[in-house]
Amino acid sequence: GREKERRNGGEMAQWAERKGREGEAARGGGGGERGRKRRKKQPRVSTTDGEARVMKMSNGGYNPAVNVQLATDPESRAIVGVEVSNEGSDSSGLSAPMREQVEKRTAGKVEEHLMDGGYLRTEDIEEGHEQGVALYVPPKPARNPQKRGHELEPKPGDSEAVRAWKQRMSSAEGKEIYRQRAATSETVNAELRSWRGLSRITVRGLAKARCVALWCALAYNILHFAPYLVGP
Repeated sequence: GREKERRNGGEMAQWAERKGREGEAARGGGGGERGRKRRKKQPRVSTTDGEARVMKMSNGGYNPAVNVQLATDPESRAIVGVEVSNEGSDSSGLSAPMREQVEKRTAGKVEEHLMDGGYLRTEDIEEGHEQGVALYVPPKPARNPQKRGHELEPKPGDSEAVRAWKQRMSSAEGKEIYRQRAATSETVNAELRSWRGLSRITVRGLAKARCVALWCALAYNILHFAPYLVGP
């Protein structure tokens, strides 16, 4: 029908745009090693879903996929935020929009934000500091093996936000707070994958994938809080 024609037209347009970017990269970098590296960095899309992107999987391989983001409350273990994007990396500015969504859903202010180390960006640390949000996110391991274990040591060029983050993550209190993530957020993620159907997404397009993620989150929240919903 019309929806299928619109979807196919959109996918072909994205495919043509991608091929055009690849051609420009090839012309700009030549046919040698430089050209190969530039082409490798170009975004790759699926031939069956124009909004999916080729992403690295947990098994080390690469498949067309979408990136499902969840926000949970550590105390109640409720899912309070859901988003689906085609960003292959978590460190692409996804944390601030999620906080904004959570604040709209809960009508409350996010004051502390526990995040996986994959989200770490200096820009996010700076933005969180300006918003009065204490970010709890571990540092990325230093590339130099001799400097590993010293990532949180202050440096002369550190901004006020970075210094505050390093001090927070170096403290015993900060480490204890971040340990909550393994016992809360990670268990919620595992439950959704194992028992609530959030594994292989079989629909096409970000809008439909977002619907699947929302349904799974809704099922989780209802079952998780069922005793409180039905009463004694």
